[in-house]
Amino acid sequence: MLQPLKGFRDFYPEDMAFQRWFYNLIKEISESFGYQEYEGPMVEPLDLYAAKSGEELVKKQAFTWKDVSDRTLALRPEITPTLARMITQKEGSLTFPVKWFTYGRRFRYEQPQKGRGREFFQWDIDVLGSDSPESDAEIIAIAGTFYQKLGLTPAEVKIKINDRKFLQDKLTEIGIAQEKITPLFRIIDKKSKVDEKAFREMVNTETGNADITDKVIDILNDKESYKTSDWLTKMFNILEAMNLRDYVEFDPAIVRGLDYYTRTVFESWDVKGDFRAIWGGGRYDNLTEDIGSNQKIPGVGFALGDMVISELLKTNGKFPTLKTNTSSVLVTIFSPELQNDALKLSLKLRLGGINTELYSDPTSKLDKQLKYADKKGIPWVVIIGPDEKEKGIVVLKNMKTNSQETLTPEEAVAKIKTA
Repeated sequence: MLQPLKGFRDFYPEDMAFQRWFYNLIKEISESFGYQEYEGPMVEPLDLYAAKSGEELVKKQAFTWKDVSDRTLALRPEITPTLARMITQKEGSLTFPVKWFTYGRRFRYEQPQKGRGREFFQWDIDVLGSDSPESDAEIIAIAGTFYQKLGLTPAEVKIKINDRKFLQDKLTEIGIAQEKITPLFRIIDKKSKVDEKAFREMVNTETGNADITDKVIDILNDKESYKTSDWLTKMFNILEAMNLRDYVEFDPAIVRGLDYYTRTVFESWDVKGDFRAIWGGGRYDNLTEDIGSNQKIPGVGFALGDMVISELLKTNGKFPTLKTNTSSVLVTIFSPELQNDALKLSLKLRLGGINTELYSDPTSKLDKQLKYADKKGIPWVVIIGPDEKEKGIVVLKNMKTNSQETLTPEEAVAKIKTA
């Protein structure tokens, strides 16, 4: 039997029920903060990501191919460069700061594992046109609000925050040369993926000096140094005012792997440590200039995938109870002779704004049709037999209580809509 490609998924109705629920939730939260929805192409030139998204993502994780014009194209591994291009194209007509969000498919050729695949859905939310710590705090507050809506507590999830500029200044103070900063950041980004000894060896290889390496480790272990940063202190104060302070903590080892981040960076982790980073984001002040803008348009945002959130909710016993059935009522067909009457009744119910399913086999016994409705979780069944047709009424059966009553079609519509 043919199977989906490794890292790709089939979406059965129960899977789509989660997708609908997840999308509706993030739409509600995004719009509650005043953000507008956008979307971009699924395919972009690889050049859009090259030298902007990081070497590993572009060279190792992008799905690429050549088109008939010999251009190298890529299935989008992320959407932030697309967002920057879209902003650049219309920068003269936009009202800044721009606050946008999107939800759609992304593709990365990485090793599939718990909570991660090669095709996934992702929520991206960004502010462009503001270079204040208030914007960074708002983006993080949106994530904290999202956790509150999910019922996930600070005892289960944390958002770790750092400032790359702050860390760079600290590294410069201990004698790290400017050209060593980016390579060292890439090593620091691997800190959570290796043991302490291996990490120290990686840092020491880059610095070439054991004393400097010790100082680097000390900087990364100092969880209180943010108090000397006006930028970080402002962010934490805002989050405290929004009753979200317990969700966040300072972690100087958070740098993020994408090259376009310029200042604030943040990642969320589960407290138990069952997953890699749940999601991440940060400030990117130069990306629009890299894309071709005539002006610098600072931005900040985060991206969060559906797969890891689904697993996180299951692990913590917070996965929602979802309804896969969309039908409110099943119209049965009493006999082939009454099929047209059932069709007309179905139309009346739909015109009344009710999701209505008509049983497909007019020769099936009524008992079989009722069992079908019960298995699908359809709450109401309407029956129209010869007696009901003659009297201009229907039998409305409540499948939950197993009770039934005779009503006019108009009364049945009102009853179902107000139940």
